[in-house]
Amino acid sequence: MATSETGDRLPDTATEADLPDPALELAENRLSELRKIRRLMLCSFLLAAFTATYFARDVLLPIVLAILLTLTLRPLVRGLQRIGIPPGFSAVLLMLAIGLGFAIAGYFLSGPIGEMAARAPQIGSEVQSKLAGLMDRFASIQEVGKQVTEMADAAGATDGEEKVEVVVDQSGLIPEAVGSVASITSSLVAAMILTLFLLASGDFYHRRIVEASPKLHDKKRALTIVRDVEKQISRYLAAITMINAGLGLAIGVALWILGLPMPHVWGTLAFLLNFMPFIGAIIGTAAVGAFALVSFDSVPYALLAPLSYFALTTIEGNFVTPMLVGRRLELNIVSVFVTVAFWIWLWGVPGAVLAVPFLVVVKAICDNVPSLKAFGSFLSGDPAMRTDDHAAENGHRPEKRSTRPA
Repeated sequence: MATSETGDRLPDTATEADLPDPALELAENRLSELRKIRRLMLCSFLLAAFTATYFARDVLLPIVLAILLTLTLRPLVRGLQRIGIPPGFSAVLLMLAIGLGFAIAGYFLSGPIGEMAARAPQIGSEVQSKLAGLMDRFASIQEVGKQVTEMADAAGATDGEEKVEVVVDQSGLIPEAVGSVASITSSLVAAMILTLFLLASGDFYHRRIVEASPKLHDKKRALTIVRDVEKQISRYLAAITMINAGLGLAIGVALWILGLPMPHVWGTLAFLLNFMPFIGAIIGTAAVGAFALVSFDSVPYALLAPLSYFALTTIEGNFVTPMLVGRRLELNIVSVFVTVAFWIWLWGVPGAVLAVPFLVVVKAICDNVPSLKAFGSFLSGDPAMRTDDHAAENGHRPEKRSTRPA
C-alpha cells in the first residue's frame, strides 16, 4: 500500500482503483432494467395501437382522410387569405368544388360501371371460353377434381344417403360491391365535412400546437414540422394528381385508337386507380384485358389493350413519377412498398390510397426531430440525388463527383 508525503493512505492503482463501485453498478443495472421495461411498454403500445386502428377503421378513416386533405389544402387557403378572402369562405368554396367534381365523375361513371358490374358473370364466362386453349395446363387438376366428385357420388349411392349438391351463390357479389361503395361514399362525405371545419378554423390548431410547447426552441420546431408536413403533402398530392390525369388521358387515347368501347371510362378509372401504388396498375391491366377479350374477336389483338395499359403505367411509374416527384419526396422504393403492403393489410383499398401520404408525413416529422432522424434515414432515397436536388433548389450547381474509387 502506497503512502503520500503527508502520511495519507493512497489506493493501489492495480487493485482498489479499478474495483467497481457497488452503488454505481447497482444504478447501471437498474437503468438497464428500466430501458428493457420501456422497450417492452413501447412494443405493447404499438401492438395495441395497430389493433385499435384495425378495428376502428370506420371511425378513423374519415379523420385521417380529413387531416390529409387539410394539410394539402392549407397552403391554398393561406394564400387566399393573403389576398383578403376569409378562411371560412375559401374552405366552403374548395369543398364545394371537390364535392361537385366527385358528383360529376360519379354521375358519368355510374352508368358504364353499373353495366359492366351487371355483365361481370357473362364477361367471366366469355373470357374463360376465349382462354380455353391457354387453360389446358390445368386440365389435370380438373380431372382430379372430377374423379373426387365421382368417388363421393359413388360412396353416397352405396350408403343410400341423399346426394348433396354444392352450388356457389354469386348473387351477393353486386350487393356487396354496392355496400362497399356506399361505405366509402359515407366516409368521404364525413371527411369533407371535417375538412371544412378544420380549414375554416384558420391557424387555430397551429397556435394551440405552438402554445403547448414549453420552450421557444420546441415552439419553433413544432411550427417547422407542421409547415414542412403541409409543404410535402401538398407537393406530393398536387404532383400525383397531375401525373395521374396525364396518365388517364394517355390511356384513354390509346384505348380509343385500338377501338375499345368506353375509352373515357377506362381513362378515368386509370386516373383513380393510379392513386394506389403497385396494385392500381395490376387491377387496371386485368380489368382492361378482360373487357378487351369480350369486345374483340381476335385474342392477339385484344391483348394489345392490356399491354398498352401496362406499358403506359410502367413508363409513368419508372420515369415520369421519379423524375417529377421522387427526388422531392426523398423516399426509397422499399419503404414505399412495405408501407403500401402494410396499409393494404390493415385497411384494404383505402389503406393503399393513404399509405404514401402517411409515409410522407412520417418522413417530414423524422427529418425535424433529432431522435427520429436515424429512422428517417431508412426512409430516404439516394443521398447523392438528394444533395443534387437541394443544390438545384438553392440555385447552386452541384459539384462534379469523381468516378474514381475512394
